[in-house]
Amino acid sequence: MRQVHAFLMVCCLVVAGVGPAVGAAAPAPSNGPTATDAPPALQQSNDTNDTGGNESAAGPTTLTLLTYNDIQTAAARGDDLPTLVELVHQRRSAHDNPVVVAGAGDQVSPHPLSPVSQWRAPTAVLNHLDPDADAIGNHEFDYGLDEVSNFTAAAEFPWLATNLVNSTTGESFDGTQEYEIVERGGVRVGFIGLVDYGATYGKTNINFSQEGVTLQNFTEDGPATAEMLKQEQGVDVVVALAHTGVPEAKDLAEADSGAIDVVAVGDDEVYYPPQETSDTIITEGLARAQFLGELNLTVENGDVTEWNGRLIQTNTSGVGENETAASIIDGYRANASLDTNVTYSTVPLDAQFATNYHEESNYGNLVTDAMRAEADADVAITNAGGIRSDGVYGPGNITGGDVFSTLPFANTLVTVELTGAELKDALASQLVTLESETGSQYGEEISQQVSGVRFEWVPHDDADPQIRDVYVNANGPDEAADWQELDDDASYAVAVNSFIASGGSSYPLADATRLSETDQLLAEVLIDYLEPKETVSPTVEGRMQRVDADVGDASAELDGNGKVVLQFDAPSDLTDTVPETFVLATPGNETVRAEQVTANGNTLVVRFDDAAVSDLVDSGESTLDLYGEYDSSEYELVYFQHARLNGDVTVTDTTDDEQAGDGNDSNAGEGDEGADGDAGDDDDASDGPDPDEGDATTAYQFDVAAGDVIEDLGEDGDDDGQADFYARQGRLLQAQTALADGTVTSAFTVPDGEVTTNLDGCSVSYTPVDYDADSGEVTLDVSVSEDADCEDVTLTLAGYELPGDDTTFVRANAVDQELVAHQTVTLASGDSETVTLDLTDESDDGDD
Repeated sequence: MRQVHAFLMVCCLVVAGVGPAVGAAAPAPSNGPTATDAPPALQQSNDTNDTGGNESAAGPTTLTLLTYNDIQTAAARGDDLPTLVELVHQRRSAHDNPVVVAGAGDQVSPHPLSPVSQWRAPTAVLNHLDPDADAIGNHEFDYGLDEVSNFTAAAEFPWLATNLVNSTTGESFDGTQEYEIVERGGVRVGFIGLVDYGATYGKTNINFSQEGVTLQNFTEDGPATAEMLKQEQGVDVVVALAHTGVPEAKDLAEADSGAIDVVAVGDDEVYYPPQETSDTIITEGLARAQFLGELNLTVENGDVTEWNGRLIQTNTSGVGENETAASIIDGYRANASLDTNVTYSTVPLDAQFATNYHEESNYGNLVTDAMRAEADADVAITNAGGIRSDGVYGPGNITGGDVFSTLPFANTLVTVELTGAELKDALASQLVTLESETGSQYGEEISQQVSGVRFEWVPHDDADPQIRDVYVNANGPDEAADWQELDDDASYAVAVNSFIASGGSSYPLADATRLSETDQLLAEVLIDYLEPKETVSPTVEGRMQRVDADVGDASAELDGNGKVVLQFDAPSDLTDTVPETFVLATPGNETVRAEQVTANGNTLVVRFDDAAVSDLVDSGESTLDLYGEYDSSEYELVYFQHARLNGDVTVTDTTDDEQAGDGNDSNAGEGDEGADGDAGDDDDASDGPDPDEGDATTAYQFDVAAGDVIEDLGEDGDDDGQADFYARQGRLLQAQTALADGTVTSAFTVPDGEVTTNLDGCSVSYTPVDYDADSGEVTLDVSVSEDADCEDVTLTLAGYELPGDDTTFVRANAVDQELVAHQTVTLASGDSETVTLDLTDESDDGDD
């Protein structure tokens, strides 16, 4: 093209439970708008409906091309597909100029009517739509290679497979054509059909080479065939129906020397309004009959000289359903009992591609729980692409049709035996790293749903291992969980679908020992699981935990009182935290949310309520995980909004010990609202000691601040007209209040960067203040980074006694606080020091 200017029966089926995107990826929300949020300006065009008739045999002619792709599950619904059919008929009649119609593959499968119709229902509807050509996609092989010749014979239009040929003859394999030429209004249009490796070997269980079929390079065969059509067949316009995905379609356009004018795309199911790459127009209309592509091409002397185009959303197009298409679908639905209620869901069931490819979904949990229960297996796994429809169901009644829409393949239940090590390999096989080609387009992916197993996945090329901290539930899916650490050498029964049991989706299971095989469809397995349940309310439980950064280990001792403050090495790429996402979690994903998160330079400090953490664990030593999200300076995330970190936390719970409640938890107490800022009282003050313990009601405040000490807080010592507080002067680094027995009643650490100006731009790291009630000593470890280019840094640790009955800082009472002790230190670049106060020796209140 020249440079232009833009204007429930069980059938014996062969299955392919695979995903929509190249390389087992699914379209992420950031790749473009979905069917429901596509920009109105792109759904409707300012162009008039009529594009004008033929001006003359020798002059320019307008050709209109209508395109669709990936009908799939819409073939079983009486809404979008019948509307698409009617829209095609309406757009044909709206133009006086020649019109051609074509599809880009994945039309006859998967859909919930497969058990009663296989390819027959969609083929009958497509015959009524009356396209000029369609392309063979990966899901055209779902019923087996032999069935291709059957549905192509039933079709009243040609199916094209230009680069998938008979290995012996080099000609098209049975039932397909290499190309199709259509002449309308004096314009000769040539159609070719192309697939790539990902849409054949990567997404079916058919061994094409063994079946005598060869896949040729689409970027070579496509341009060569297009050139032949123009040079030898007198074709004016070449349209490539490319079941490859948009990125590969761009590769095709760049490999072409100008013979291919239009590439209508399928397979990755993205919203891609018409636009040019290397002088070739590329377009794709999402999937499931949600959009019709319309291109108006000005053709003159065998060249496309101008064009305009759009995607028309079917359900907002203003046309109704085509009655003939609707009646075909309704007839098959009646035979399949798809409208019978199975159960009631109190929550939305998420069967969206984006969710199921990238993370745990509540619907994926429901499906795999059903598989594990039916097989009585330890673990269940299903591939993300085996869950279809890209929809959300409920809250409300869930029908058999809903289940078959989401599980439309003839996949059956298979149980295999795997060692723990083999199970980890199987889980790892679906991990897509951010740095990979697929990850750079769609983001980090885990591409599966699981039951009976929990693990962390690290989606980066340099991670080793990428699957870690794996636990298996020793109890059934409807029982209280009993999580046991995975044993690499032990054997586990793993329920899977027949597609991945045969090695589909790159699972390493083809040679696994099969413990049992059934002919029960996964849809039937789920229906049998749901029917006895009056309601279902599946949740996301933390079965697959994404981890971008490891922040190391921490430990804490719990007594049920005060606060637990954990300190970690902050990720080097951390620029900000998302505090509300920080939790401590058990292996079973019982969680406690952090009360405060602070990142200061290279240090990450996270505070929790001691009693809440104690509720997570049994008495004695337990292991918990810290999870939290943060903004990264390194990762350009695609699907996820934030990077995610993890740390391992060992906690010792002493709440059942005889000495519980003595307040000597050395980890307690750092982190909440500012002690001499604008903070209020902390409700935890009620957790104080027994009044019989002498001066236990005495409370202290410990401040860490840049610069010199303030002896009289709350007074205007510098005559500037304002009361003196470290926070008001921008000098406060951290503050803590504690009873004399060590019970921490409030704590605060300033957010990163708030005191930079008072530290001369130096990076200062420090631990939370540690108060030992037995000795009366208060300690602080502080250091200045070695690479800090700055003058000496002055810091003060000050201890004050709170007045009266105050157990937390009260701003109005600050003038009555008494400075008990302080130390002021000066550190140069690279210096470290432990600062100590002795509250029992007032001689300590001097400078170093």
